[in-house]
Amino acid sequence: MEELWELRRYVQTGDVEAALALLDEMEEMSRDDKIIRIRSYMKVLLTRLIKQAVERRSTRSWDVSIRNALDEIVTRNKRRKAGGWYLSSEELAEALREAYAPALDWAALEAFGGAYTAEQLRSMHDADGLWQDALRLIEQMQQGQSG
Repeated sequence: MEELWELRRYVQTGDVEAALALLDEMEEMSRDDKIIRIRSYMKVLLTRLIKQAVERRSTRSWDVSIRNALDEIVTRNKRRKAGGWYLSSEELAEALREAYAPALDWAALEAFGGAYTAEQLRSMHDADGLWQDALRLIEQMQQGQSG
């Protein structure tokens, strides 16, 4: 909220350069917030996918959690008025890689009743394949919503 008051002051005093700089900063803050929210849902998605991969099973609850996470990722990533996406495919892939370690830790607490460490779970599945599957699921959902 402070930024809006500052922006108003810059506009009222005619300091266009400062106003534009503040707008750039506000845009970056907004984008960062979007990325944080998207990564949060990516952690949920990856946790469920890791559990499915290592336990070689799924539950309705996990399936619903995966669908909900995908929906939230795509909804948060979609630019409503301008169209398009906040994060490109490359940026989504990078965010998934960044979300993997926390998701693996979370999965270690949940999978097999917490019997394995994150490192042990890591050796029980193909992380690269899992990231690619997650990215494919996100992109499929985006294609369904871009029309």
